[in-house]
Amino acid sequence: MTERQHAHIAMFSIAAPGHVNPSIEVVRELVARGHRVSYAIPASYADRVAATGATPVVYPSTLPTEEEPEAWGTELIDNIEPFLHDAIQVLPQLAAAFEGDEPDLVIHDITSYPARILAHRWGVPAVSLSPNLVAWEGYEEEVAEPMFAELKASERGRAYYARFGGWLAENGLADRDPDAFVGRPARSLVLIPRALQPNADRVDESVHTFVGACQGERKDQGEWQRPGGAEKVLLVSLGSAFTKVPAFYRECVKAFGGLPGWHVVLQIGRYVEESELGDVPPNIEVRSWVPQLAVLREADAFITHAGAGGSQEGLATATPMVAVPQAVDQFGNADMLVGLGVARRLDSTTATAKDLREAVLSLTSDPEVARRLTEIGAGMAGEGGTPRAADLIEAELPRVRREAGLPRT
Repeated sequence: MTERQHAHIAMFSIAAPGHVNPSIEVVRELVARGHRVSYAIPASYADRVAATGATPVVYPSTLPTEEEPEAWGTELIDNIEPFLHDAIQVLPQLAAAFEGDEPDLVIHDITSYPARILAHRWGVPAVSLSPNLVAWEGYEEEVAEPMFAELKASERGRAYYARFGGWLAENGLADRDPDAFVGRPARSLVLIPRALQPNADRVDESVHTFVGACQGERKDQGEWQRPGGAEKVLLVSLGSAFTKVPAFYRECVKAFGGLPGWHVVLQIGRYVEESELGDVPPNIEVRSWVPQLAVLREADAFITHAGAGGSQEGLATATPMVAVPQAVDQFGNADMLVGLGVARRLDSTTATAKDLREAVLSLTSDPEVARRLTEIGAGMAGEGGTPRAADLIEAELPRVRREAGLPRT
């Protein structure tokens, strides 16, 4: 891009690590290329956004935070209704924040419904950045319709869809079905490896482009060094939200405590105290948080909740995984990893120390697992990552402005 082609790009997301983290390096790259990026985000992530060189556009959100995962409830409607409620109250705030400084292009997380409304209002292209799987041809019939049938027949479900449809109509999108609005963007960059996408052969790649892992070096998160004498390193991490599982961590201590040659990094999160683990042998390093990617670059095995971020980090670092999914898309990710031949799946509520130890030792001693990880890594390298994502975003900038170098009127 030349100096005259620099643009104003607006990014929109929610305050959740699995939605912000995948976009961070893409935004950093766009800023490095000379674009002005405004990033709409709640205050809790403003500093992380500012560190990329983007300008945080802070808005108050009503969504549950990672400190209160139980607030998402237990039913399907509990998981989707908060996004619509938040979008309706956020839209006028974001419209006012960008008034007189509208962007040339909108990029947005899949959960940011106001972004697509605003792009339509401003008459600019919108590109979805998907941090997890996308719909394939046949997805509605095979997955969505059976999943949502009961909801759509319920009083609460009908009220939700009526409110969603009314909101779209009020904003000039009366022709859009709420489900299609959420799940069928006009243009999408998929920030996971194609290997993690179910039915990848049926994904419309004229809409969805897989760019793979956009991880960056993450030096700002700190480094981690393999201790002297550690022949093997195991990382145990269940992410940042669903980590209140002291019994599972105790099984990990039993499984690997004192295991010859092994050093274990056990991340227990913010909800569990080390004292709840009992006696911890010296080969187990207990932390509330670790720079995960830095540890994985040294690790020989990874016990993970199989979130989209952790799954692709394990693949990118060629680390065999034991998947213990906790919620939402993690169950599907776990099954994909098992299908790829690089993981075993266990239930964190029933897995014993024996189960965990056998899974880790069998994975790390299997040459076929190592071969598959090498093969998958080569495929991921070819997807392009952050530079390709930035190239594709630039390609969506309005052509007249791109070629003339003129400000948008």
